[in-house]
Amino acid sequence: MTLAGLVVITDAPGRVVSVARREVRRVGWLGFLDVLAFRLFARIVLRSKDEAWKSGEVARLRVRYPADLRDVPRLVVENPNADEVRVFLERLSPDVLIARCKFILKPAIFERAHAGAFALHPGICPEYRNAHGCFWALVNRDLARVGMTMLKIDKGVDTGSIYLQAGCDFDEVRDSHTIIQYRVVTKNLDAISRTLIDLCEGRNPATVPSAGRKSSVWGQPRLTSYLRWKKSAKKASHAIGLPAVS
Repeated sequence: MTLAGLVVITDAPGRVVSVARREVRRVGWLGFLDVLAFRLFARIVLRSKDEAWKSGEVARLRVRYPADLRDVPRLVVENPNADEVRVFLERLSPDVLIARCKFILKPAIFERAHAGAFALHPGICPEYRNAHGCFWALVNRDLARVGMTMLKIDKGVDTGSIYLQAGCDFDEVRDSHTIIQYRVVTKNLDAISRTLIDLCEGRNPATVPSAGRKSSVWGQPRLTSYLRWKKSAKKASHAIGLPAVS
């Protein structure tokens, strides 16, 4: 497969405010303060380790998948649904579009790819829809559903046909949920690529059944939930004889 182009999304002024208002409507002011507390905690306590892990993982992937991206066309936008994105994609005429963003794409965008547009979702759908599925599966001790979902993008929110669900080994005591939700994707790149190639070549791989499964949309991580998860993880590690780390 050839990388035809990149659409790079930057934060638009005011987007943080709109996201905050949506979260207040979802969880109320007390819950929103819990969200803000986690953001502060993550910046002070978790950020340096998370960034170090990301740098190391990117370096590992660059060795395994060497590529020169300097000549790959790219477009930098604040909104992937902008008309300039549609024009860019029409010019590239891609076979497949991979979306790694927190926007709901419009048909004018996701219908530009011949074989379809696909999201690599950090969570098992439909039980853990939205951007923090792995976090809430860990908090809920639903460890069998700590994983990623590759689904075809449609007009709903994480409601399209599911072509792949996969997990990986992880250390919930030592690692943050951010590291875990990236790892469940990077450890399954071979399976992702095989599935995408099958779709591009018209082999129509089987989809994962979702009928009858509970569908839930989850909000932003909260500090009280994070601390509860880590406490449970340490207890579980003691129970099975694994070393716990403070």
